[in-house]
Amino acid sequence: MRWLDSDRLLVATHNKGKLEEIAAMLAPLGIGCVGAAEMGLVEPAETETTFVGNARIKAHAAAKATGLPALADDSGIEVDALGGAPGVYTADWAETPNGRDFVQAMTRTWTALEAASAPYPRRARFRSTLVLAWPDGRDQVFEGKVEGQVVWPMRGAQGHGYDPMFQPEGHDITFAEMDPALKNRISHRADAFRKFITALGGTI
Repeated sequence: MRWLDSDRLLVATHNKGKLEEIAAMLAPLGIGCVGAAEMGLVEPAETETTFVGNARIKAHAAAKATGLPALADDSGIEVDALGGAPGVYTADWAETPNGRDFVQAMTRTWTALEAASAPYPRRARFRSTLVLAWPDGRDQVFEGKVEGQVVWPMRGAQGHGYDPMFQPEGHDITFAEMDPALKNRISHRADAFRKFITALGGTI
């Protein structure tokens, strides 16, 4: 059963890189994306302590504000030797008075690993939780992940967020060194989107 009534989907994010990834994944189905910033929506406070909780906040806020179905993604990196941190607080680790600085966040992560004398390989995973919400309060959840390790120094100029220090399992390059098309086939978000798109009646 197809759940969308149009060929455009509201994506509840102000993150340009994330919006571009989602748009690329939905393009083969003929579904275009419009971001929350383009709709003039404010970013709601993410007050939950889980990926699904924060994705629900964003998706339902956008659906309620516009009367349209809205898709939100909450994602982050979990580093085993740091007890799963930064996890749901991945973006918070990048916050500065002048906006988000992921070089700062990655440096903080590696510094913490060095302080803990964490053994190699320094295992980590990216997680992505998608929530599709409707104005009537219904929602559907899709979760994905990709295993790998964090490496240093940072490598590559593609992608966004923690991509320059994350090397996915089975590859010898980071997400930021990877062609975006390849990343979009193997990433945590791709894993979640395969489930989402299958529910829509399509395939990727």
